[in-house]
Amino acid sequence: MLIDGAHYRLAFTHSILAFSQVINAATHYRLGYPDLALILALVRGGSLARAAQLLRVDVSTVFRAVRRLESALGQQLFEKSRAGYLPTTLAQTLAEQAERAEQALEAARIGVEQGGEVVSGTVRLTCTDSVLQGLLLPALAQFMPNYPALTLELSTSNDFANLSRRDADIALRLTRTPPEHLVGRQLAKISYRVCASRRYLQNIDATDLAALTWIAPDEFLPDHPTVAWRRQQLPGVTPAYRCNSMLSVTELVRGGLGVAALPDFLITEGLQALSEPLHGYDTALWLLTRPDCRALRSVVTLFDELGRALRLP
Repeated sequence: MLIDGAHYRLAFTHSILAFSQVINAATHYRLGYPDLALILALVRGGSLARAAQLLRVDVSTVFRAVRRLESALGQQLFEKSRAGYLPTTLAQTLAEQAERAEQALEAARIGVEQGGEVVSGTVRLTCTDSVLQGLLLPALAQFMPNYPALTLELSTSNDFANLSRRDADIALRLTRTPPEHLVGRQLAKISYRVCASRRYLQNIDATDLAALTWIAPDEFLPDHPTVAWRRQQLPGVTPAYRCNSMLSVTELVRGGLGVAALPDFLITEGLQALSEPLHGYDTALWLLTRPDCRALRSVVTLFDELGRALRLP
């Protein structure tokens, strides 16, 4: 299905009206969608040749168009260097606006093809890298193909600050006590066990945990349940390796460098549990959002899908 230039301009006008008015006031040049498509192609491609391929024109056409647009705007859009064409701040801003218009057009196209409303928009989700790797990615693979007009922005973090600052719409967090200003539900209980790789266990006696080489979270995770457990149960142990994420801790264990207390969902093939679940040091997986996000169809849809799809292995 083809969408003509008028539709492109209409969708684009709403997304960059304020910005284009500033430009027009200074230059009296009215940006159109072809201008934005040109900038976006050159930002994405990084060179005239690649931009020409994306636009399906020849290189000389792209070169002349960029020169003509910069002259009309009275501002430089790209800096030529050995690395290619580097966008200025203005070009980068315009390219971001063009991407939003592109997404809106794609959502409109899908809606027409499917004959009804589609879930569209951008949802920002934050979680730890261990939750992303161990739980979230398998869940997204199940349902995201059903929402081609939905864009997901993922951010890995170990705290709630970005949700509180409105930098994110949904959070997946391992905690016993989620912040009271957020709403959501507990999805599962998470236990921890001391684990090692089979390769590491070949050459050591695992009966004395205090005598093993330990891997642990560093000061970025001072309140982690496994840190509290080790300090209580093995006060004389000093970890030989410290990492700023549980995913990194897990990978060092998998590499045969030592032992660590790991969450159940990261204990996969190649790792062997050396203990029962650490009693009294478990936590929970929470799916959380801000109260104001419950009015957004895109956020509610993703929230509900995650609630159904997230399952512990």
